Amino acid sequence: MSILDIRSVRVLVTILCFVLCLAFIYLARQTLIVFLFAIFFAYLLAAPVAYLQRRYKGSHGRIKAIITAYVIVFGSITILLAAIGPRIVVEAQHLSQHLPELSERLSSGQLVSQVGTRRGWSLETQQRIQSLFLGHRVQVVTFLENALNRAAVVVKEMWWLLIVPILAIFFLKDGRKLAEDAVLLFKHGQRGIITVVLAELSQMLGHFVRAQVTLSALSAGVITLFLVMMRVPYAYALGPVAGALEFIPIVGPLIGGATILAVGFAANYNHLVIVLLFLILWRAVQDYVCYPRILGDKLELHPLAVLFGVLAGGELGGVIGVFVSIPVMATLKIIWRTWRAYKPTQVAGSTVVAVLDAA
Repeated sequence: MSILDIRSVRVLVTILCFVLCLAFIYLARQTLIVFLFAIFFAYLLAAPVAYLQRRYKGSHGRIKAIITAYVIVFGSITILLAAIGPRIVVEAQHLSQHLPELSERLSSGQLVSQVGTRRGWSLETQQRIQSLFLGHRVQVVTFLENALNRAAVVVKEMWWLLIVPILAIFFLKDGRKLAEDAVLLFKHGQRGIITVVLAELSQMLGHFVRAQVTLSALSAGVITLFLVMMRVPYAYALGPVAGALEFIPIVGPLIGGATILAVGFAANYNHLVIVLLFLILWRAVQDYVCYPRILGDKLELHPLAVLFGVLAGGELGGVIGVFVSIPVMATLKIIWRTWRAYKPTQVAGSTVVAVLDAA
């Protein structure tokens, strides 16, 4: 009798392969993230490309549809940037130049005295708040420095955004063939379940990406318009930032709202209470009106699972990990649900896949 039987060897080999796959994912995470965002971008344009392809005739209809979609999307972005881009750049530069000064005034307590004097706070109240800031000066300065350093790292590493649209062309052109080739890698009896999983993943990812872009664009437009109407300092810079942070589930909107309030306080803006009430109201509208209508229940994830995924994704992959945590968890649920819904049965001596009702 051998020390290890065949079944034990298979289990050990499976565990080893799983560990090697995790190690490969960790070591190649930067490249995989680029390809992942290329897939997201391809899903964003998949529906317009499919619509345009039906309008073209001939064997090169797919290529023509992709080119047309790219021209429309990037042409619209260019027009939008030409209209409001210069104002955003000017305000962003002005804000970045004043951040060190505002940080120093905040940490020293000088800003609290200026704001308190202008708003009629009593001397006792000013001294209490100022002593609070001075007592936590190290923490405040450390937090601001870490936030700025992380933002600088994210901006520095965003060069890969230039590669994403290029890679997305290949996924748009040959995505169906790549999926069919992936199915052929599995045994004949497993191809049915793999096909179903890929189909559900495709539907989920496409819906998720389009919904996130829609919600972010809507949030950026509404918040920017409100800030401009209320004459909040750096409105054209803060609004798009808050909209972009909408991509990051749960954490992003909180960071965006806190940034708007912090900059408004540092700039000695007088109507912060109204801005705070608006941000709370808009968050409620997003969570209870926009999200259910636009995102729907396609992900089928419990809020507690979403929170766990966001926190775990942030620990493992930072900002990128937080963003991809939701589709990753939805993918795992689809795989688990589909695996439980299928079982192999023998029909006429051949193995087929029978579909059962999901448990």
